[in-house]
Amino acid sequence: MNNFAIDLSLRPTTFDLWHVCLAGTVLGLFLLVIVLLIVLVLRRNKPVAAIPPAPEIKVVEKIVEVEKIVQLPAPEPVILKEASADAALQLLGLLQKEARFADFIQEDMSAYSDTDIGAAARIVHQGCRKVIAEHFTLSPVSQDQEGSRVTLTAGFDANAFRLIGNVTGQPPFSGTLVHKGWQVTAMQLPKLTEGSNPAIIAAAEVEL
Repeated sequence: MNNFAIDLSLRPTTFDLWHVCLAGTVLGLFLLVIVLLIVLVLRRNKPVAAIPPAPEIKVVEKIVEVEKIVQLPAPEPVILKEASADAALQLLGLLQKEARFADFIQEDMSAYSDTDIGAAARIVHQGCRKVIAEHFTLSPVSQDQEGSRVTLTAGFDANAFRLIGNVTGQPPFSGTLVHKGWQVTAMQLPKLTEGSNPAIIAAAEVEL
């Protein structure tokens, strides 16, 4: 039997197809490893994109004004005073006595001329003026001159001053005094006798 010996000092002088494929595979794997290392280095050194800040949420506070409904106190009941019928009838009787007031008012003036009416009105005026002067004391409500500017502050007496024209807003009110007004500061009517009837302002006259 022949012994088979291998000489390891021998070097191959030729490359066959197997050696070529093996060398190409090793070279390809080496290049693949190089590419992977470069990709990993680039990813590691790539700056991280800044995360955009979250949009600011504006909180809008809506103030809702709630109208308070205040229950106003009920107005005080208006107390009506009955006028004294006897005093009114007595005054009407005095005007009839001195000025023939009822006769003038009840007369149909359409049948008379303006001259006749003017003459009768003068007589009625004189009689009425006499009654007022004898039984009443009159004075103006306002001491200012008519046509002057006046100012009414809050709390003015609505019985003494009457607002006319364009009345808006709240006092104080400034305007022109159109009429100074009148007020009775004293009154003295004759006393009625017992059994008299003040409703008879003028007795019927019978000539004998």
